[in-house]
Amino acid sequence: MTTHPHVPFVVSAEVSEALSEGRPVVALESNVITHGLPYPQNAETAHAVESAVRRGGSVPATIAVEDGKILVGMTDSDIERFATGPDIPKVSSRDLPVALAQGRRGALTVASSVVAAELAGIPFFASAGIGGVHRGAETSMDISSDLVQFTRSKVAVVCAGAKKILDLGLTLEFLETHCVPVVSYRSDDFPAFYCRSSGFRSPSRVDEDEVIARAIENHWALGGHSSFLITTPIEAEDAIDSEEVDAVITEAIAAADRDGVRGQAVTKYVMRAVDAATHGRTSRANAAVLINTAEVGGRLAVAHARLRAESGPV
Repeated sequence: MTTHPHVPFVVSAEVSEALSEGRPVVALESNVITHGLPYPQNAETAHAVESAVRRGGSVPATIAVEDGKILVGMTDSDIERFATGPDIPKVSSRDLPVALAQGRRGALTVASSVVAAELAGIPFFASAGIGGVHRGAETSMDISSDLVQFTRSKVAVVCAGAKKILDLGLTLEFLETHCVPVVSYRSDDFPAFYCRSSGFRSPSRVDEDEVIARAIENHWALGGHSSFLITTPIEAEDAIDSEEVDAVITEAIAAADRDGVRGQAVTKYVMRAVDAATHGRTSRANAAVLINTAEVGGRLAVAHARLRAESGPV
């Protein structure tokens, strides 16, 4: 494992051993523990996501910050402490240096998780959905730091696309402009979180695990210094129909604007409105997305680790 000498890490014994042996590890964000479900469902979901990575054949490494250190591979007691801790803030990549300097506890987002994963030598990260370009970004300039961080961190990111409340067309345009590869795994379309399709075709479709592994290594060998985005749609039985939520999203965004909701608060506001309109089905779909992407991430990380063992890392 190669880390920056001035960034303190606490790596769990299981993750440290896996990395030293070249076995597959998948990084996971801790934000799902602290911002979403109440206790004990939040802890149960975190364990379910880690179990899904294991079913895929890899070692899970949930990442957070505490006491001026980056925790890589949260233990059961770590998860319990974060699941029950009050008012634990989100820490994005912008916030990470200050949170570490101040010794604060914080839950990592997608952006900060890929920063930490790359520093820890973990090439794979799995998340339910990434941030993107917000609707109305032409005037608000509201673009998720996830997208910007993808242009800087060499990590393979497995997700179910981006939330449907975003401008997914502009999100794909941003990724194309910044040369971030986007590959859909066994699907023709770019998914939209708990919707199987965003209505946009994916730039590439790949069905074979080994081909995705080679594509990742090719991207970095060709001089790419960005992430490699792999999307996988939610299972059909867990999905929410796109048309069902479109009208609700439009109304919720308008209501957020009227109520003066801005920045990061917009996403939570709109997601709660959609969940209420679907009588809680989107919350259940959210958990299903987390578990599915984690298992797929675990499986793809196995193929990638096998390739590196045969040919050596880029």
